[in-house]
Amino acid sequence: MEFKILISTLSESIFTWDYFIDFKKIKYNVQKLEKELNLLNYLIGKDNIENEFITLINEYPNVRKALPLLIAVRKSKLKETPIITNIATLIPENKSYIFYDELNQHIKNELLIFFKSSGLKDIFKNKYIKNLVDYCFGVEVGFDTNARKNRTGNLMEGIVAKFLRKFCHDNQEFYFIEQATQKRIKDAFSYKIEIDKNSRRFDFALYNSITKKLYLIEVNYYSGGGSKLKATAGEYQYLNDFLKNQGLEFIWITDGKGWLTALNPLEETFKHNDYVINLHMLKNGILNEICK
Repeated sequence: MEFKILISTLSESIFTWDYFIDFKKIKYNVQKLEKELNLLNYLIGKDNIENEFITLINEYPNVRKALPLLIAVRKSKLKETPIITNIATLIPENKSYIFYDELNQHIKNELLIFFKSSGLKDIFKNKYIKNLVDYCFGVEVGFDTNARKNRTGNLMEGIVAKFLRKFCHDNQEFYFIEQATQKRIKDAFSYKIEIDKNSRRFDFALYNSITKKLYLIEVNYYSGGGSKLKATAGEYQYLNDFLKNQGLEFIWITDGKGWLTALNPLEETFKHNDYVINLHMLKNGILNEICK
């Protein structure tokens, strides 16, 4: 197999429509706060809104946990972002407690500062929002766009899993598992492997029940360049040798036009490792050549 075949058949895209937004996750996140958001809907358009705000919090203290979402901030981010509420002193303080600690007068005072300073008071009073559940659905959509980078890996794994599933269906002596840790491999195939670090988890493990041969598979996709490509290529040279010393086979399935910006490290690993392939090769049945 020649390196030029690998680079000439790199995929321009693996994206499907469900790559852009994970609506299932968004619905789940909003539903967790739906009750609190509906209670806060009561405030929309109220005249004496500060009093109404505190009265609602007195009666339903749990509505506070929905407030950070209204300004598009996660609980974890709140804890690591000190807030300045006094311009005269410019002293930042951790204010996450006002949304979660037991309610007292000090917290109520701080909540009023938050309500006015964040701009929420104006938004509620002037009815710029009609329904907080719908509004927060939109906020969650915005949050979810930040997860697209992680979904690229999931897309690639999903595509490879389909090919592995078909391969195992056509060759019933083969079985595979996903997210293959040392323990999962031992449980599934009664095969003990050595690992180089406790966190090591292979994307797939493919096992031939007749020959007792184990293939460990890593997959990734790079649509753009970056320093990570060179580091990944180097890591997989090391991993190939580490596994080969145990009599294991390592298959690296990688793709994406990003590799055109890092051809040298990819070629080095291609020449060093036994199996560096892309989706085009997988589609054309290269597993039959590798594993049979």
